Amino acid sequence: MADDVFADTDSWGFETRAIHAGQPHDPVSGAVVVPISPATTFAQEEVGVHRGYEYSRTGNPTRTSLEVCLASLEGGAHGLAFASGMAAEDTLLRTLTPGDHIILGNDAYGGTFRLISAVVAPMGVKWTAVDLTDPDALAAAVTPATRLIWAETPTNPLLTIIDIAAVAETAHASGVRLVVDNTFATPYLQQPLSLGADVVVHSTTKYCGGHSDVVGGFLALDDDELAARLAYLQNAVGAVGSPFDNFLTLRGLKTLPVRMDRHCRNAAAVADLLTGHSKVSGVLYPGLEDHRGHDVAERQMSGFGGMVSFRLAGGREAAMRLASSTKVFTLAESLGAVESLIEHPGAMTHASAAGSPLEVPDDLIRLSVGIESNGDIIGDLSDALDRL
Repeated sequence: MADDVFADTDSWGFETRAIHAGQPHDPVSGAVVVPISPATTFAQEEVGVHRGYEYSRTGNPTRTSLEVCLASLEGGAHGLAFASGMAAEDTLLRTLTPGDHIILGNDAYGGTFRLISAVVAPMGVKWTAVDLTDPDALAAAVTPATRLIWAETPTNPLLTIIDIAAVAETAHASGVRLVVDNTFATPYLQQPLSLGADVVVHSTTKYCGGHSDVVGGFLALDDDELAARLAYLQNAVGAVGSPFDNFLTLRGLKTLPVRMDRHCRNAAAVADLLTGHSKVSGVLYPGLEDHRGHDVAERQMSGFGGMVSFRLAGGREAAMRLASSTKVFTLAESLGAVESLIEHPGAMTHASAAGSPLEVPDDLIRLSVGIESNGDIIGDLSDALDRL
């Protein structure tokens, strides 16, 4: 692959790397935007002699730029881009063998739970759901067969904060790898590798892409041997995004810092509105001082993110009515884009966890607070609550 793509940008600030890392000017035209390279195959000068690319599933120039850029933002030596967050997770889980054991946080994304419990477990991999904020419970769950501890922080949808450094210490004391899903925080607000995580997972569909127009996933890590294994699986399994998908995600990364600043400000205002509201029985936002993970979040994050969850005093019925009564907030799954979204996790994104240790309360509402005018966001939510 072209040497200039891998130019050393470590000394640059986050915002500069988001715009320039892995994105040299096009040597043919001088274009300042990385071209979309739709080619499926690449010419070879002689057998086995080429310019770093052979076949687009194996490697593609546009994907390389994305992988270099996002790995740089995570502070990782290696990055691998996939067709979806679930494809990234699936590829990582393929490094396990029958008899291996996973410790999964008991407040995890429903898709991750479904993949582990319904797809990976039948192939002989065991798993246990554990409260990762409880050091004793975590230590007790580790067995000689444990290979991965899988954490999210903040978690989806209860916005629990996991102390990454503390969990990493427990994991590494037993020779276990720590995987951290950094989708909610993004590398702008949190860098798990610097706190001891071994692998960082992203659904780049969310904040990294940021515009509800591209699906993707990502793995970032420092371990050379594991990276080589994952690159082999990436090629062998083939769950990679198209060059256009990679281009859109790379474009989204350029504005990630400014978008996240606005997401954080708007979410903090929403949390303030909800706190103490007569129709709300509880607010889950790590920026609130009474959030049980606030101190940890303040220590390991540079901001508290754009996600807010809360519980309705009127129970499931009130939550269902509220989810369908907003105007600025769109009732839809997913999160992390410029528009504000509202959903009922128990009936939508986390329906697969019903009846399991990961089941979420049926009075819970999850908000992905967008970057619209703050007054419009607050007014819309306040009006909808008043109509309950």
